[in-house]
Amino acid sequence: MKLLRFAGLVFIFITTFQFVNIRYFGGAIFSLSSQDKFPVSSSIDVSTELVRTLSGPERLNFSSSRSVEVDEEESTGLEEDHVIGSDKNDTVQAHESFIEDVKDKETLDLLPGTRSSSNESYEKIVEDAETAFENTRKVEILESKTDPSVDNLSSEVKKFMKVSNSGVVSITEMMNLLHQSHTSHVSLKLKRSSTVDQELLYARTQIENPPLIENDPLLHTPLYWNLSMFKRSYELMENKLKVYVYREGKKPVLHKPVLKGIYASEGWFMKQLKSSRTFVTKNPRKAHLFYLPFSSKMLEETLYVPGSHSDQNLIQFLKNYLDMISSKYNFWNKTGGSDHFLVACHDWAPSETRQYMTKCIRALCNSDVSEGFVFGKDVALPETTILVPRRPLRALGGKPVSQRQILAFFAGGMHGYLRPLLLQNWGGNRDPDMKIFSEIPKSKGKKSYMEYMKSSKYCICPKGHEVNSPRVVEALFYECVPVIISDNFVPPFFEVLNWESFAVFVLEKDIPDLKNILVSITEERYREMQMRVKMVQKHFLWHSKPERFDIFHMILHSIWYNRVFQS
Repeated sequence: MKLLRFAGLVFIFITTFQFVNIRYFGGAIFSLSSQDKFPVSSSIDVSTELVRTLSGPERLNFSSSRSVEVDEEESTGLEEDHVIGSDKNDTVQAHESFIEDVKDKETLDLLPGTRSSSNESYEKIVEDAETAFENTRKVEILESKTDPSVDNLSSEVKKFMKVSNSGVVSITEMMNLLHQSHTSHVSLKLKRSSTVDQELLYARTQIENPPLIENDPLLHTPLYWNLSMFKRSYELMENKLKVYVYREGKKPVLHKPVLKGIYASEGWFMKQLKSSRTFVTKNPRKAHLFYLPFSSKMLEETLYVPGSHSDQNLIQFLKNYLDMISSKYNFWNKTGGSDHFLVACHDWAPSETRQYMTKCIRALCNSDVSEGFVFGKDVALPETTILVPRRPLRALGGKPVSQRQILAFFAGGMHGYLRPLLLQNWGGNRDPDMKIFSEIPKSKGKKSYMEYMKSSKYCICPKGHEVNSPRVVEALFYECVPVIISDNFVPPFFEVLNWESFAVFVLEKDIPDLKNILVSITEERYREMQMRVKMVQKHFLWHSKPERFDIFHMILHSIWYNRVFQS
């Protein structure tokens, strides 16, 4: 009987304790701390939910493991034409070991809610483009955005969009906005005193008053707004520019150049800049620019949780990184980051960098006027598809004009609202001159994606979820005149290149009239544009070792140019 009474008292005690624990302490009295549960933790703002990185099986829970750019063009023949050997069979690998190299405390602190459950080597993390559920994740973020994009626009941009009949900022208006930005910084000249600032001011004076160049053996004058200014600016960059690259941080988000896929531009730039003896300096006091070497592709690949509808932990990672370097050095605090730059090709990069990197020079593939692209500060980054990194120039070029019998060509996934409209108006067999497909028919004797681009006069480059598309550079690669259908898209190197001299811009609302617009272009004008496409091509090519005026130098020049005109 005494034993029963004792058991009853114990039961009453336990019941009472559990009630108090749950009711007043949320069950936390005996719960483990986050440090006990996970090997890595981070103190994110209380309003931000800790988000852990998914283990391999969770992240690979989808029907196909092919990368989205190959999947997107699975019937275009692109994979057959570009991917050779073992590259053709690349599949998405598990992401369990993504923190293998993240061993030092300063990097671990950057990873909010991250855990590792595997000893697999990091090399197994795929360096291909986005996985097959990429499109779902894009839609999730797009749906979760609460800030109207118009709130991110400058008053000058709002003015242009308001007065424009179409609500679209034209290339000419973009140049006007750029000029306004340059003139607005003139008053800052007197505030500059350091050696670096004096060098920048000297460079600006030289660029604004260049020696006249009427003809150049390497550069075709009609391609440029002002060849003399560009040539002088480029030469000064080659002779003067010094960049400091922060060494802090570990792979995979930092210092890991992804050389494959549709976001390869950021990886190739990172790799080639870090290996440059011409531009990189180890003395930050001599630097005109400071590079933040993170990969927006690996940031998303590593930290985003599918279904979370939130990129807050990605933003928090970048904030933690900035906190780390600003506490260790005074360079960021000295300028508020205005002499720092990032190169990011992922679609989410503008929103991820807007809050804490707003003063940085941002080189973005998603260069959208309506989403806060800042003229005179931000840079339009070319989106380039690289499927075989060891052979970036494979299949370069196209057929001569006389053998281009197809008026216009497009094939690709129906992402966003615009491409279905294009297919609705011009898809199928509606017009034999317009080869517009969601999938290229798979039958014997049919052209592949690459063959279509090499055989067409005009290559249609419609926006997908965002304004940017790798087809713009693909068209130049295959010597096809690009037809850009993407309102408010800022084309790469627009501050230097006169895009309207070698490309066609069509308003989204004019898709039903697309063929009439193209056939109204005279044969003489088409041949002129196609010739210029071949001449401008050099500015959009990656080489194993950088060459003068190639895409690496052009990206760096755009960043240098904006830095100079901030002085």
